Order: sequence, then C-alpha cells, then structure tokens
Amino acid sequence: MTTRRWRLPDAPLRASVWAAIGPGLVAVALVALGLGPFLHTGGRYPLVATLVFAAMGALVIGGIGSGHPFPRFGAANYVTMLRASLVALVAGLVAESPTVHIAWVVVATTTVLAALDGVDGWLARRTRMASAFGARFDMEVDAFFILLLSVLVWRFDKAGAWVLACGLMRYAFVAAGWVLPWMAGPLTPTFRGKFVAVLQVVGLATALAPAVPSPLSDAVAAVTLAALAWSFAVDVRRLAGG
Repeated sequence: MTTRRWRLPDAPLRASVWAAIGPGLVAVALVALGLGPFLHTGGRYPLVATLVFAAMGALVIGGIGSGHPFPRFGAANYVTMLRASLVALVAGLVAESPTVHIAWVVVATTTVLAALDGVDGWLARRTRMASAFGARFDMEVDAFFILLLSVLVWRFDKAGAWVLACGLMRYAFVAAGWVLPWMAGPLTPTFRGKFVAVLQVVGLATALAPAVPSPLSDAVAAVTLAALAWSFAVDVRRLAGG
C-alpha cells in the first residue's frame, strides 16, 4: 500500500481483489444506512463511510501489484478487508456530533476488530500466502484506526488535543524517514511493538467509553501515549544503531 511502486495487479489478481472490494462497498453503505437512524447521524454518514472504504480499496489495488506474489487475494487479506470495512464505518462517525450511542458503537467495533486482529496473520501462514503487502495492509489498517480513535477521544472531550499524538506519531515516524534515510531502515517485529500497538487500541477505546469519566479517561490516554512514545524511542535508537 505504497505509491512508491504503484502499479495495477495482473488480471487474475485484480479480479480477486475486486471480489473483495465490490461487496465491501455495498456492505459498508448498507450498514451505514442502517446505523444512521439508531445513531441519529446526518445524511452524509453513509456517503463518508463508503468513500473512505473506496479510498482504502484504491490503495489496495495500487499497492498489491508489488509485494504480493500470488494470483489470488487470499483469505488473510479478505479478513483484513473486513477489518478495513469496520474502520471505514468508524471513520464516517468522526465528523458526527458526539453522542453516547456513537461512543458505545465505536467501543463495540473496537472489540470486534481486536478479536479479528491476528486472524489474518494466522491465515496467511496457514495458507502459505504470507506477503509483504499483506503485512503492510494489516499495519496500515491498524494505524488508521488508532488515528481515528485518538480523534474521537479528543472530540468527545475525554482527553486534550495532545491525545492526537497517539494517532499521528506513526505517520510522523514515516515522514521522518523521508528526510533522514537511516530512519527508513527495516525494523524486525518485536513482542514489545505488538504489545504497544494492542495497548493503543485498548487504551484509547477505554478512554472513549462513556463509563470512564474524565479525568480518569485523561489518565488512561496519557499512559497509552507514554507507552507509545517509549516504544518509538526504542525503535529510533535501534535504527540509529544504539
């Protein structure tokens, strides 16, 4: 999912990808339409959610041509696409007026996403279709969702604007690699990194939950941000050869 090597996949793979994106677009639109009355959202919610999913699908089509040496999309990527559809539904709620119902729906969605996290990686290994694209796809979906959660925690007044650093830090890290080549070096996945990534989702969702009042939500978000800052500091030191 990077534009640096953007190219359309070959016909068999392209058809397999569309078989995931097409139904996903319809599902996101229908679910958003169904949720709208319950959440008292504006008429733009289904459109925004669908457009976000369409944008994610476009990035998949452009990025899968490099790093996915298989003729089929694969079961693992289908699961990641399912997670992307849930993330798109949350993305559509960011611009809506904060309500208790929206907060609880996001928390419930986070629970489903957490349950699915790791399933795609397991399927990739099980079906022997692990790829650099699949790992990147999974990581980008997680990063985008963490950004959305941080924005929602801020918009719901559960923490100050500083909580946005939870979602922006990873993108700042990538941007730093464009300026400092050594920051763009490869990093071997670690248990610490995976644990902190899970902590971001759990911590931000906990802070967002209506049952967690401020200032407790502020404290939860602060601990979450501190853990992320520490993890990134360790990675920077690794890349610097320290």
